[in-house]
Amino acid sequence: MSKINFKKILLFLFLCVGFANLYAQFKEPMVNLEHFDEKRYQWGYYFGANTFDFKIDYKDLNYRNASLREIQTDRKVGFNVGLSGSARLMKYLDLRIEPGLVYNKRVLIFPGFSDSKDALRDAQSTYIYIPLLLKFSAKRWYNFKPYVTAGASVVFNLSSNDKLTIDNSEKTFRATKNVFFYEMGIGLDIFTHYFRVSPSLRALFSVNNELIPDKDANSRWTGNINGLKTRGFLLNLNFE
Repeated sequence: MSKINFKKILLFLFLCVGFANLYAQFKEPMVNLEHFDEKRYQWGYYFGANTFDFKIDYKDLNYRNASLREIQTDRKVGFNVGLSGSARLMKYLDLRIEPGLVYNKRVLIFPGFSDSKDALRDAQSTYIYIPLLLKFSAKRWYNFKPYVTAGASVVFNLSSNDKLTIDNSEKTFRATKNVFFYEMGIGLDIFTHYFRVSPSLRALFSVNNELIPDKDANSRWTGNINGLKTRGFLLNLNFE
């Protein structure tokens, strides 16, 4: 047998062994943390990113009038960080609470101004975020388990400026401190050898009017607004 043929035979054997191992793992992959979901309570932490917008209710819209056009929102990317707790209610159903800090900044661009100092207003949001969620899980498939969430949350905006007497005429945008949301999301539980990691995407929609109008009823900033509400997305990575 030549040396070249011997190498080919060895290569063929290695490939056969490799494919056999791959097939065995695919057919019966190793199940990590097999009894993890049977625990009554789970604790963890999360971090992630967010983006927020405003849904604005106008009194009048007239594109021929520069001051009555839509207000634009320059959306920024913020961050989220917090703790998570989960209580098992029944198979495939958990009750979750995920208190944390959510920071975001939006820049409102008001129409009808030639000077950017008058047109731009920062709407900063430093939220103490307290959601209460129901988590509906699908049947676990080896080390993966998709799920959906739905629930409500309350936030306390530490950057609302609600106690200030100055307003947009003095370059200060004001909003209510307490905001209530309903939310829904999707995610995937991934079980590793040592912990469960869960990436998730969540949509939030506020239910109360957050605007504090200027003192002047005919304000060029808030005079044409009936109300505004936050809507946004949270992208989180949770570890338990």
